[in-house]
Amino acid sequence: MRRKSDETRPQLADETVSQAVHAARAGRLHELEQCLMLLTGPLGGQQVNRALLTALLDEVRGCWARGWQPAELTRAARRDHSARHARLTGDVIAAQMRAHAAATTDHRWQAQIADLGATVWWKHDDLYLSAWGDREELPRLTTIVTAIETLCLLASLPPIELIVPPPGAPSSAVPAADLDQRTLSKVRALLAKAESTDFPEEAEACTAKAQELMARHRIDHALLTVTTGRRDHPASLRVAVDSPYEAPKTLLLQVVAEANSCRAVWTKRFGFSTLIGFPTDLNTTEILFTSLLVQATRAMTHEKSSARSFRQSFLTAYASRIGERLTAAVDEVTPSADLLPVLAARDDEVRSAVDKQFPHLTHRTTTISNRAGWLSGRAAADRAALHARQEVRHT
Repeated sequence: MRRKSDETRPQLADETVSQAVHAARAGRLHELEQCLMLLTGPLGGQQVNRALLTALLDEVRGCWARGWQPAELTRAARRDHSARHARLTGDVIAAQMRAHAAATTDHRWQAQIADLGATVWWKHDDLYLSAWGDREELPRLTTIVTAIETLCLLASLPPIELIVPPPGAPSSAVPAADLDQRTLSKVRALLAKAESTDFPEEAEACTAKAQELMARHRIDHALLTVTTGRRDHPASLRVAVDSPYEAPKTLLLQVVAEANSCRAVWTKRFGFSTLIGFPTDLNTTEILFTSLLVQATRAMTHEKSSARSFRQSFLTAYASRIGERLTAAVDEVTPSADLLPVLAARDDEVRSAVDKQFPHLTHRTTTISNRAGWLSGRAAADRAALHARQEVRHT
């Protein structure tokens, strides 16, 4: 016959986990210590494991409803805490995905899960947290504290724009068309060559050619919508912008976006920028930004100075000059006169989407404090003079 205390342990474990999270978020350290004593002691290992995993699953599901995607949750855990917290979050995401068939999951969501390598590797949920602690070679207390810290983070994440519908929600998005994939393959090949060459002139030529291809593809897509009557609408894509030197990196993304009829809005708190544009332009914008960042970083590390002010100025100048060069590449591609109103209307739609999604935009000014870094950054992109201040929009 089971004792009454055995029957109430699971409920008590659930309540203690909830109290620990509230105490941690409120900074009530004495109360948190008392909760941790219970969680590591008399409540029982499996009951605590179950309570913590259940709470984590609930928080992940809540984050999905508030617009957060799998890759963004693991990145937030790593950014605010550590890679260990990110691994724990990835496991919880894998556990949560068991409730959803692939047919009810957006292809972009599935791609993120695959990139994370999130799988259920443990034998039973009641044993998961203990097995995870053993895998990480952590004492029991540290294991529980890590879970509590992850719970606190997930609970604190605010609602953001729902870009990719969570599992089970209807999705109208489809993978890119064959034309998009062919263009992307050509762009990737050009940018890979630009990243690998030791000759700046060749890198610039490859990058310019990639931008020209992207501009031509955008015009071809606009023409397709006119001739077929098929309508598409602006969409959004969040791009991670990691420290250090987040402001000039964000400026680089902004100029790449604007050259491709997109807009970029920086959310500094969570280290990402939101790209808004037509679906055919979003992926190529992200790919080009990533390549240019690789090229900029390589050029910067070849410079003699490693001072923060030098590198900040270097990257800001690089971004500014890249914006000029991409604009020049776009100007080389002239659409027919009958398409100009269509392209202008699409630009208006993007601006309206930005205003709707971010009605209270502010602007941040990046100031140059190291002239040598500025000049070197300009030289890395192309040798010319330009203004020493650029604006980066952020929320």
